[in-house]
Amino acid sequence: MKVVIVTFIEVVNNNLKSVQYHLHDMRLPIIVLALICINALGKVVNAVDNDCSKKWICNHEDKCVRIFKDPQNLHTYSSQNACRLSCGTFGSLWPQPTGHVLLGQTLFSLNPNHLKFNISGTSVDTTNYLHAISNIFISKVIKECGNGCNEARSEKHVSVRLLVRSNETEITWSTDESYRLDVITSGDQVTVRISGSTIFGVRHGLETLSQLMTADICEGLLLVKSVRIEDRPIYRHRGLLLDTSRNFIPVADIKRTIDGMAASKLNVFHWHITDSHSFPLEIPSIPQFTIYGAYGPNFTYPPNVVREIITYAKFRGIRIIIEIDTPSHAGNGWQWGESHGLGKLAVCVNKQPWRNYCIQPPCGQIQPTNAFVFGIFRDIYRHLQTLIETDETIHFGGDEVHFGCWNSSEEIVKYMHDHDLGRDTNDFLQLWAEFHQALLRVWDEERGQDENSRRGIPVAPKKVIIFSSHLTDPNHIENYLQKDRYIIQTWLESSNEQPQKLLNLGYELIMSTKNAWYFDHGFWGNTAYYTWKTAYDNRLPKHNNVLGGEACVWTELIDEHNLDSRVWPRLSAVAERLWSNPDTPATKSTERIFQHNTRLELLGISPEPIAPQYCILNEGQCT
Repeated sequence: MKVVIVTFIEVVNNNLKSVQYHLHDMRLPIIVLALICINALGKVVNAVDNDCSKKWICNHEDKCVRIFKDPQNLHTYSSQNACRLSCGTFGSLWPQPTGHVLLGQTLFSLNPNHLKFNISGTSVDTTNYLHAISNIFISKVIKECGNGCNEARSEKHVSVRLLVRSNETEITWSTDESYRLDVITSGDQVTVRISGSTIFGVRHGLETLSQLMTADICEGLLLVKSVRIEDRPIYRHRGLLLDTSRNFIPVADIKRTIDGMAASKLNVFHWHITDSHSFPLEIPSIPQFTIYGAYGPNFTYPPNVVREIITYAKFRGIRIIIEIDTPSHAGNGWQWGESHGLGKLAVCVNKQPWRNYCIQPPCGQIQPTNAFVFGIFRDIYRHLQTLIETDETIHFGGDEVHFGCWNSSEEIVKYMHDHDLGRDTNDFLQLWAEFHQALLRVWDEERGQDENSRRGIPVAPKKVIIFSSHLTDPNHIENYLQKDRYIIQTWLESSNEQPQKLLNLGYELIMSTKNAWYFDHGFWGNTAYYTWKTAYDNRLPKHNNVLGGEACVWTELIDEHNLDSRVWPRLSAVAERLWSNPDTPATKSTERIFQHNTRLELLGISPEPIAPQYCILNEGQCT
């Protein structure tokens, strides 16, 4: 008997998919086959009907649960995603707002083509920024609703008004990122008002608006009908460090990571762009850096690419802070000095046995007594000034100097002898501090070579960032590093008392708690893996000098293939801690982080799964 092919539409994971069933050599009368087909098609129709009947409610525990009979006097929803929009105080918002929140229970469907923007900028630059972020918003909405975009069940027109009150266009630690969002519905007219002191606050408001929407297979694109949110971040510095030296990270993967950061309202991408492993940053005036230091010609970041990433990040509310690590973690890319008549720019480069000269292979440290080194850094900083925002700072690195390396260098030992320095710890600390002081002078001088300086307008000194190290020990840091010039990024365990002591001395801190926010841990040595709950529950000291914190992604065992799963959703947890600093534990945010994972997936990110699908669909059953 000939093969009979029956094609019908089946609902799978809330998406309509065409499924073909091939019935091979069935020795049954045609009428029986017809009855089988009709029965199967009937089941499909019933499944569609069931999925589109409102069968989800938000119960008294703020859980979205499925029911099989419509209850009286309760709002019901046709999908779990729709239910989650307004279930509980914060719905599915991530991170949770810090101010007043009012979410209505009623939803309505809309067509993205009916979204109209009314933009009120204070200058050409702010107006252009608002237009750009509104286009990014629309593209996200279209991606969210897919083919259902034009299937709105109502003809409501939505007017989105963006209002900014200042001309500020650069993100700094003093930027006001607060916003207010209102959704007001009157008949067929819906008005969304998002206002903020700065364009960056308005951007965050648009991000929140996108989280008040969801695609529904039955009702198209849905939006909460009545909303009022007042929101601002607790911490000024909310970041991710990404190392692109140990393993090169392609531009597309960096941008995808920035997309996830924007969706989570993080605001700093700390680009650890160089290390002893490789030097992928192209410096046009010094091509030797990438010739000697890049993994290959296709593993570099040219100036136009760096500018592109900086601009891409800015339109997503994120500043880029570039780190040129020094004096340690500087090896490959620096070995050309002698052949160009400049002497050794770095010592111990790739030297073995590595344990005698560095913390991890490959070894390499700047030669701090070579005067040519500071001319090289002048060229680097001059180049960075053409890339970064006018008021942006830099990260000096500055950790893990291995005195055994410097002590093995004839040039350094001779310099110390000639300058009445011995070779004990205090002497090497003095050399280390003098190097940073000289480097800071070079940075200040290059920052001063701008239009303001040429017009006689003084450029105020700006703080730079440096990692915690032996040099930043609270017992002697004041002898070496001025608190009005250096911000310390601590990477210590949560039990360590040094951060509190540094705060007591008046230093500003960025905190990267080693036993919670180091995402490379758990895959090498005696390190432990930290779950998203550990990352979420990591609290920072309550002190005005805590600027905020960063999660760190060191890439010894990470590249573009596993970057997403190592970062997400743990970085989402860090984002809520730094934006909201909630009093509640991670277990109270489980349903919301499930929803945020779904948003990340729509951005092309592949976060690590954090629960079986059953637990996601059956809220509260796996607690």
